[in-house]
Amino acid sequence: MLSGTQADSRLTQGNDAQFFSKSGFTACAGAATAGVLACMVSNSSNKLACSVIAGVAACGVAMGANYYLDQRRSEYANTTERLAAMQADVEKDTAHIVERTATAKQVIADDKKQIADLQKNLKDKTVEKKQAEKQLARVDKNIEVLNKDLNNMKEKVNQYRDVADAERKDSKKGAEIKKLDRQIDQMNLKVAVLEKEVEDLYTMRSAITLG
Repeated sequence: MLSGTQADSRLTQGNDAQFFSKSGFTACAGAATAGVLACMVSNSSNKLACSVIAGVAACGVAMGANYYLDQRRSEYANTTERLAAMQADVEKDTAHIVERTATAKQVIADDKKQIADLQKNLKDKTVEKKQAEKQLARVDKNIEVLNKDLNNMKEKVNQYRDVADAERKDSKKGAEIKKLDRQIDQMNLKVAVLEKEVEDLYTMRSAITLG
């Protein structure tokens, strides 16, 4: 990859770029901080509780499965209500994945067209090697960003599965937990859709070698 090559701005600066660009707590630090600050300056009688709720709302399971589970349990003593809140969190993250996938598909379609054009130009010897390297480096950077997003999405899916398993051990709410399981499965299927798109692009990109 050429030094200084930047990924497509749609992948790095769009509204959906923030949700999966980083793993763990840092993924939501900005949004959580905004919520916490709002609590601190509010008239809430319990600013600490308000801050915790704001953090969970902004971060979800990105804070880590154990921390997330502990906070949800402290917020909702009623298991049914807690599972409903978790289901809402999974739905929210799934919506973010769908949004990210829509953006990624646009970039991937453009990259595939560029690769197809480059293949033709290389065959016709109408493009210089340096220019070809520059174009491929941009595609490689896009693939790098998307693979990073995928890894973080998979991490979220696994964390939600850990949360569901923990609730399964400690709860008799089998129907609600099964519903949570189904929602996590749906989230995982959405990740798989994006993964297939990225794999197709990588395969197409790998077919080009510059001597």
